[in-house]
Formats: sequence, structure tokens, C-alpha cells
Amino acid sequence: MNKVLLAEYLLALGDDELLLGHRVSEWCGHAPILEEDIAFANIALDEIGHARLWYQLVAELRGEDPERYPDQLAFFRTANEFRALPLLQLPNGDWAFSLLRQYLFDAFEAQRLEGLARSEYAALAEAAAKIRTEELYHLRHSRAWIPRLGLGTEESHRRLQDALDALWPYAQGLGVPLDSEDELVEAGLVPATGELFTAWRAEVGKFLEEADLKLPDADPGHGDRRQHTEHLAELLDDMQEVARFDAEAQW
Repeated sequence: MNKVLLAEYLLALGDDELLLGHRVSEWCGHAPILEEDIAFANIALDEIGHARLWYQLVAELRGEDPERYPDQLAFFRTANEFRALPLLQLPNGDWAFSLLRQYLFDAFEAQRLEGLARSEYAALAEAAAKIRTEELYHLRHSRAWIPRLGLGTEESHRRLQDALDALWPYAQGLGVPLDSEDELVEAGLVPATGELFTAWRAEVGKFLEEADLKLPDADPGHGDRRQHTEHLAELLDDMQEVARFDAEAQW
């Protein structure tokens, strides 16, 4: 097993979860109804907890302390060291934008976690199975909002279509394989991103069209996780501020 490549793969997954968790947490106190305020707060906690699980696996693969190393990865790396999808770096926008982004990512992650739960690396398979249980709830939640907005009022439909037009190009980054993924796929450690994306595209496209949404054209190279948006550094400045104030503090 190539521990270096697998650690890099899992680091990217952890970065995705951490940034999405932070973005979702920004809705606390601002969601349109109290029920959603509570739901999004719980989802944010889940996402950040999942990031920690992936970071702990990275720590074990790198021979680091699995209790302290996740904090180092989350709070003491620069923007250039992160490998999160640009899709998840974008500011929240309105409610339709955030719900649609959550759905697009949740739908892809559900398929990836199903594949990871069959990994030949037992620790990875166990973590994926645990995360998948919670992520299926996230998917049910975000999925329920799409027809509600798409088939709702004229304004809700317009806002959701505007969100799709903006997000769809970035969502294509979900289909870009991580560096040196082929070796991990051949070893039975991870599923092939390209195959997951094809299945995701068919499922999501059909569902969105049923919600009276029109899929826009998309640049297949847009949204590659090796590219950083202008928003990432600002997000990290906010997220890392307290930890960087006293790097030696014990929490």
C-alpha cells in the first residue's frame, strides 16, 4: 500500500469536509426558519467531525499523533497547502445557493463513500461506513429542498436556477481524479472518480430536470481542486484566527 498517495487522497477529502462544514456553520442564526437553523448547525458539526476522521487516518499513515495532528492540518496550513474543491470554497450566497451546493456535493459523496466502504484498507472502509450513515441524512435533507424551491414560487425557481448556473461549472471539479489516483484504484483502496462522476451526472441531471431546472453548459476543467479561488484565504483567515492566536494552547 502506498501510504504517501493514500494520505494525500484522504487529506483532500478532509479538506472538502472542513471547508464545507465551515461554510454551513456560517448559516447559524441566519437560516430562514428555526428548524433549518438547527439542522444546518448539526450538519456543520457532522462535516467537521468527518474532516477530523479523515485527518486522523492521514496522521496514522504519516506516523503522526492522531489526536493532535488534525488540528495542525486544519489550523496551521496556508491556502496553498489545501486541496479542497473550489466548489466548497465559494461564499454561501443565498439559501438556494447553499442548499444546491450541499445537494450536489452530498449526492457525489454518497457514491464515493459507498465505494470507500469496500476499500481493501480496513481502517478506511470502517471510517467511510461510519461517515456514510450521517451523510445519507445530509443528502435526504438537501434533496428534499430542491423540488420545494424548483417547483415552488416564481422567485424560488429563479433563485435556484441562478444558483445552478453559478455552481454547475464548479461542480465539474467533482469528476477530476486526485493526483496519482490510478495506483490507489488498482490496489482496491479507492473507487475511480471518473466512474463515480458519470453515475452522479446521470442521477443529478435527471433529478434537477424533474425540478424544472435547466442544466447549463459547463467547462469540464472548471473547479479542479488544484486551483484556488480568491475566497479560500479569506475563509482560512476567519477559521484559523483563534487557533493561530496561541498555537501552543491546549483546548
